[in-house]
Amino acid sequence: MIETQGLTKRYDAATALDSVTMKVPEGSIGLLGENGAGKTTLIKLLLGLLKPTQGSARVLGMDITRQSLELRRRVGYMPEDDCLPLDVTGMDFVSRMGMISGLPKTAAVQRTHDVLYLVGIGEERFRPLGTYSTGMKQKVKLAQALVHDPKLVLLDEPTVGMDPKGRDEMLQLIQDIRKKMGLQLLVSTHLLGDVERICEAVVIIRSGQLVAQGSLKELVGDAAESLHLRVAGPVEKFVDSLRTDGLKIESVGNLLTIRYENDSIYETIMKRAAESGVQIRRMEREAPSLEDFFIKLHTEEDKNVIAS
Repeated sequence: MIETQGLTKRYDAATALDSVTMKVPEGSIGLLGENGAGKTTLIKLLLGLLKPTQGSARVLGMDITRQSLELRRRVGYMPEDDCLPLDVTGMDFVSRMGMISGLPKTAAVQRTHDVLYLVGIGEERFRPLGTYSTGMKQKVKLAQALVHDPKLVLLDEPTVGMDPKGRDEMLQLIQDIRKKMGLQLLVSTHLLGDVERICEAVVIIRSGQLVAQGSLKELVGDAAESLHLRVAGPVEKFVDSLRTDGLKIESVGNLLTIRYENDSIYETIMKRAAESGVQIRRMEREAPSLEDFFIKLHTEEDKNVIAS
């Protein structure tokens, strides 16, 4: 779906994107990073809206520099910024965007009715955009990204500014639309929960550099899991014996949380419990999450920076 080789973007002395090389498969992909990590710069490069300082990229097999116009006819883009013309109706705006993308006027109008209905904008389509709520504006931005029937849609912070209910509705809408239209998605966000909900794989960038890429299953599988225990008896003796085995343990009274990376921990726990005279009243496993992997990744990077 997307392939880059040494993709770099500099602004005077500042480097926004630094030698990013990646191959992104088809599907629903999360572009994850903190604010200022370089996500929006990467998206604008992939759309051919910015020229790279160095390196190259292909999107849907098309070169971002030499074939940028053709590329933008086949790709939809939902920007992060609140950039809508407030004195124009939703209907007029989306249909004009359809025509800009190459649709004849009649087809653009018909497609506009269809996509506005799809995103949940009804009679409001004939009202000026300045009267729309934040959630409605986000839906219109999504509609204009879909109106020309693209193969790939780039969504830049699609839930920005939305309350929890609106955010949930937007994520569900994106999932439903992807299934109905068979779209490929690249979703840029700093919200880990959004990525876990709607994406199959993830690309993580930090300070303009690629730091991780892969399916959620692959990446999250690298994060440590947790066991939550409730015990009775000499807790301190039990905890001390487990720490001699190199286990990381957090304890609050008789409640313990143990981080681990392989299933041999169960044998160790039972052995140490018997030796210390502790009774295990409850043992609950917590599967790793993308947040666990993200924290682990950043912790390791910070340690490397300090060491160097």
